[in-house]
Amino acid sequence: MESYVIGIGLHSPSKALADFRLEEIVYHTARAALDDAGVTRNQLDHVTLGASDEFDGRSISSMLMAMPAGAYLTDEIRVTDSGASAFCLATARLKSEEFDLGMVASWCKPSKTIVEVFMRLRGDPFFTRPLGINMSISDALFAQAVAKTFNVSDNEVCERVVKAYERAANNPRGMKYDVPSLNDIRESTLESTPLRIGHRAPITDGAVCMVLASERWLQRHPGHQPLARIAGVGWSTDSYRLGRNRLSDLVSAQKAWGQAVGNDPAKIDLIEIEAQTGYHEAAYVRAFKLSDSIKISPSGGAFAQNPLFCTGLVGAAEAILQVAGRAGPVQLPNVRCAAAHSCHGFAQQGNVVMIFEEPGIDHG
Repeated sequence: MESYVIGIGLHSPSKALADFRLEEIVYHTARAALDDAGVTRNQLDHVTLGASDEFDGRSISSMLMAMPAGAYLTDEIRVTDSGASAFCLATARLKSEEFDLGMVASWCKPSKTIVEVFMRLRGDPFFTRPLGINMSISDALFAQAVAKTFNVSDNEVCERVVKAYERAANNPRGMKYDVPSLNDIRESTLESTPLRIGHRAPITDGAVCMVLASERWLQRHPGHQPLARIAGVGWSTDSYRLGRNRLSDLVSAQKAWGQAVGNDPAKIDLIEIEAQTGYHEAAYVRAFKLSDSIKISPSGGAFAQNPLFCTGLVGAAEAILQVAGRAGPVQLPNVRCAAAHSCHGFAQQGNVVMIFEEPGIDHG
């Protein structure tokens, strides 16, 4: 049973979405996805949420957020890893053939909290938490490891960041930051060796929702044209420990990539990589063994918008828009197959890869 994406809603990003309550942000984004799909909330038979209580600043956040996401009197389930993890679960639910039309909803409002405080609290209370491990430190350890393993220079990292900002500047769904110079990045404040503030994508608020449909539902509703076929998903979680091999081997990333892509990586025209820093992009390009023919994050990736918990799902939306020919100024020609990558946890402990194809491709 094939699965398809038939509608997308992306909330306009901001450094701080102060004009709307979180419930309103999610409602408007879900509404946009439903309208894009040409369906109503009452037609949904399930909703999958990707959300973090810590980011939302409340316990069991889904009690308040499920209804604005379209789950009133509808089957609802939530994952707390990432928005992309929610996408994988929603796809699995369609594959079970027990569901036919669902919403995936994810959001993040980091402006409501201090990210590094609660990231530190995510460390285990007996070892990593007393050491003060947080996102910046774990990402710096990751950067050190991949720089040594893959011979990644600071100059390469800075160049990748500048190019990402240049691509992001053309994305109407991004923040449209001014493009920094190489010197701006090289001379930015040192955050945690070797990471500088300029190496890191700025964090934003944002939300993304998608409507997914089964092949069976589309056969019963022939008036609905899917945006993309879900051609593959893969996910994997690495060890929690931040040892040298764990940081440099990128085992979970490679497993997720292999599960999603299978034996035919040559079919992929582009990939949206969740690269929180320039080191991340350099590492994932090597881990996935990407050829020069595969375009990297034409949207600008996290340097366009970075609602931390759901950045990977935003990247998936950008990949789908490319396949559907709806990416606007960042549209690439002749895109038939696009990949999207997401990562989460300390030093990218978990990874997700999603593959999208033109719905009209002959799979026989």
